[in-house]
Amino acid sequence: MSLHTKIRELRLRDRLSQEELAQRVGVRRETIGHLENGHYNPSLKLAMDIAHVFGCTVEDIFFFED
Repeated sequence: MSLHTKIRELRLRDRLSQEELAQRVGVRRETIGHLENGHYNPSLKLAMDIAHVFGCTVEDIFFFED
């Protein structure tokens, strides 16, 4: 089971760069890249901060697939 995200599509929808999103949630741009590529599992706080930026729930952005 692996974690997948909709960060990239939401970021593009809102016309945000990885750097802009990173600044809004207080992480490095590389962290956003790792999240988008599935190479990093976020802390609950980071997941909630990202959801807040996009105006949705954590479950709308992060999900598990087999």
